[in-house]
Amino acid sequence: MSRRPPAARRPFRVALAAALTLALGGTLGLATAVGASAASVDTNAWYVLVNRQSGKVMDVTGTSTSDGAAIQQWPRNDGAWQQWQFVDSGSGWYRLRSRHSGKVLDLWEWSTADGGQFRQYADLDGWNQQFRLVDSASGAYVRLLNRHSGKAVTVTDRSTADGASVTQLTDDNQYNQQWQLVKVGAGTTPTQQPTQQPTTPPPSGAWPSPSGQQKVSATIKVSGTLDGRYVRYHGISSGDQDESQPPIFQLSDGAVLRNVIIGTGAGDGVHCTGTCTLENVWWEDVGEDAATLKGSNPSQVMTVTGGGARSASDKVFQHNGPGRFVVRNFQVSDFGKLYRSCGNCSTQYARTVVIENVQVTAPGKSLVGVNSNYGDKATISGVTILDDSSRKIVICEEYRGVTSGEPSKIGSGPSGACGYSSSSITYR
Repeated sequence: MSRRPPAARRPFRVALAAALTLALGGTLGLATAVGASAASVDTNAWYVLVNRQSGKVMDVTGTSTSDGAAIQQWPRNDGAWQQWQFVDSGSGWYRLRSRHSGKVLDLWEWSTADGGQFRQYADLDGWNQQFRLVDSASGAYVRLLNRHSGKAVTVTDRSTADGASVTQLTDDNQYNQQWQLVKVGAGTTPTQQPTQQPTTPPPSGAWPSPSGQQKVSATIKVSGTLDGRYVRYHGISSGDQDESQPPIFQLSDGAVLRNVIIGTGAGDGVHCTGTCTLENVWWEDVGEDAATLKGSNPSQVMTVTGGGARSASDKVFQHNGPGRFVVRNFQVSDFGKLYRSCGNCSTQYARTVVIENVQVTAPGKSLVGVNSNYGDKATISGVTILDDSSRKIVICEEYRGVTSGEPSKIGSGPSGACGYSSSSITYR
């Protein structure tokens, strides 16, 4: 997709923009010149943009760093994904750069229609990425008019809901088109104040401290890579063990989720719909399950590397679809089962699980459960178990899986299905 129209068309757009300015009688330029809020924008500062209609702020959906991530409104928490810098494009036009991703606010597909979407994209300094600030009548708010379309940045349908999209609409000076520019550290203190955002994993064995918090009201869908920079996501559920809860994250095939803390009210944790990778994801309070591999491709692989989970009354990792599940360099404590191949899914497969370099802290019931009758295979190595002097935690259990009803346990210990040796397990 070309993000900048062909050069041959540019003179037409320049002429069109000039004609639009003349047709408006120069009011845009006059408003910008005399309005204190618009005239005093500080290009060295970072701002949160507070919508007059809803009181919520402009936010990059899912704290994404990917091109094409949607822009929404969300309660203010001053996370870097809610901070914007005005970059001067000259002649009173600015780009809005996200502090989190380094990308800019972009009028998607160069739309000129009402309802055209705003997303983030690499900074190309295109006209669809440039905005003029126009003061509202009160002087405390500005409107942001896109240079390409002449339309205003708007919260769709005057919504006050979390997650409402930010789109463009003909400029009518409506409250949902007015934004207060609040320098970070100024104005009303947000409910959750983040600290400095780490970008590297915590020391080995240590749990990270959250850099901020984001309450989730609907499943966050991830394609590409989402680097949460250790924000705590929480609250999609009540935190109980009820079945059929929504996941807090849903990863598409090929997606990567990294540097995320999942707090209380995690619902059904993370769902992978194909091959996916979880890097340094930490579950503080596992809800129904921490993560589940779904999908239907026999070659799919779910990889969990780094991170940890605690307070899982039942399973941590659930394997429903086919393919391979890999857990390495992970830590788990106070849990039921670390991994379970689905015992009674309506469609069953021969599944593979690999457990490598995992630190386990009692109490816990078992590390791995597989359905040997369906050909499941487990490979377990480098496991260190703490505080289990009686060796109550079962390393690997075999079940007779079913497609309805309940599976039955048929054995435990090393076998053709449970591949490990006593030297693979260290007790401390």
